Amino acid sequence: MEISFKHVNFDYQAGTPFEQRALFDVDFTIPNHSYTAIIGHTGSGKSTILQHLNALLKPTEGEVWIGSEKIDDTTANKSLKPIRKKVGIVFQFPESQLFEETVIKDIAFGPQNFGVSEKDALEIARQTAAMVGLDENVLEKSPFDLSGGQMRRVAIAGVLAMQPEVLVLDEPTAGLDPQGRIDMMEMFYRLYREKGMSIILVTHNMDDVCDYAEHVIVVEKGRIAKTGSPKELFKDMNWMLDKQLGRSTANQFFSKLVEKGLKTDANPLTTEELTSFIIAKYQEANRC
Repeated sequence: MEISFKHVNFDYQAGTPFEQRALFDVDFTIPNHSYTAIIGHTGSGKSTILQHLNALLKPTEGEVWIGSEKIDDTTANKSLKPIRKKVGIVFQFPESQLFEETVIKDIAFGPQNFGVSEKDALEIARQTAAMVGLDENVLEKSPFDLSGGQMRRVAIAGVLAMQPEVLVLDEPTAGLDPQGRIDMMEMFYRLYREKGMSIILVTHNMDDVCDYAEHVIVVEKGRIAKTGSPKELFKDMNWMLDKQLGRSTANQFFSKLVEKGLKTDANPLTTEELTSFIIAKYQEANRC
């Protein structure tokens, strides 16, 4: 399902003396079945854009198209429920939103809220729990008796149980250890590759951007500063550094090699690319 912003402006507390514009003429398209990263500083407008993705906020001016549904300032709230089923949002620290007495009931809550029978909702919950790597033996436990990583998987399963077409992830690995981060990101990538789900990742982590995203949207002061593939954006490394957006771990390591005198036009962004580059250089040196 394609999502398009068409000249969107958004004001907090519009029409009051405290009115403050957060988005300025935002215009972009997220293609169907794509993996898109939205990056930018804290306060750049990422979270405001995120809340427009399933109409938690509506534009003050302009239009947001979610599939064939148009959202503008005149859209009635009662018409938004089907849209929110199609676009699921996993907020930062989603485990803080758990509330049911058992894991399976928490996961099943969303489908039941949309009219699915209890029996069918529980079956969906079991399937979704397996999808995110939760063992059958935790389903009847309280979610609050689980580890932090397991609690986050329960919360994510609750969003996936709604069977959305688009999954929006707001800093999904915040607070996780390195292995937990990798496991979580690999799980989302499998959903993208195997389930045909579109993924929209809001993050400060350039490793995740370079490892997974196909398309990147850079937000700055409520405006779209640049869009493109990770390769296209990081090709202009001076621009990225000037915007203080950082670089991936692999690219930081590579820059140290360049500083030590390595002559090359290459610019590896991922660990895989860096490894391939080093192996190729090693083989070239041995042939000489």
